Amino acid sequence: MPTDKTFIPQRGNYRSLIVYQKAECIYDVTFFFAHKFLEKSDRTIDQMVQAARSGKQNIAEGCAASTTSRETELKLMNVAKASLQELLIDYEDYLRVRGLDQWAYTDPRYIQTREVASRHNDSSYYRKAIEFRSDETIANIAITLIHQADALFVKLIESLKRQFVEQGGIREEMARARRTYRNRQQGS
Repeated sequence: MPTDKTFIPQRGNYRSLIVYQKAECIYDVTFFFAHKFLEKSDRTIDQMVQAARSGKQNIAEGCAASTTSRETELKLMNVAKASLQELLIDYEDYLRVRGLDQWAYTDPRYIQTREVASRHNDSSYYRKAIEFRSDETIANIAITLIHQADALFVKLIESLKRQFVEQGGIREEMARARRTYRNRQQGS
């Protein structure tokens, strides 16, 4: 018997999500930054890289879990968002304690970076773009990307919550599918 394609549709194409693409850019920028500008003995290297990794990996894991657990998907998207917030604070701390500028929203450098970052979601672009930039510039690029990812997370999480309210979870889908099957069997 063929299965109903609408029943528990396979999901999980995280690579197509712009928020995942941004998170991958953030990871690559952070990996470069942490290993270039922090002392090898500084524990912040591991913390920053792990926060960036968590942002990226939890999106992938949440998407993979989404087929059978919208609750898990929502939780993991929130974990990813929170990890990038932790990373944001690390970048802000880095700039502050070293007396470097965190670009204001009105700063022409921030405006230009925001525009460029809104057009580029390919991590290879950033790996090339940051190669010869200063720590201040790279930290501000990362901060800009994190802000953009955060805005995308807000939209994604709201969309996931709306889908859950409208469609329910896996148990409700299973019950609907079972009722539909029984009704078809009785109608035959």
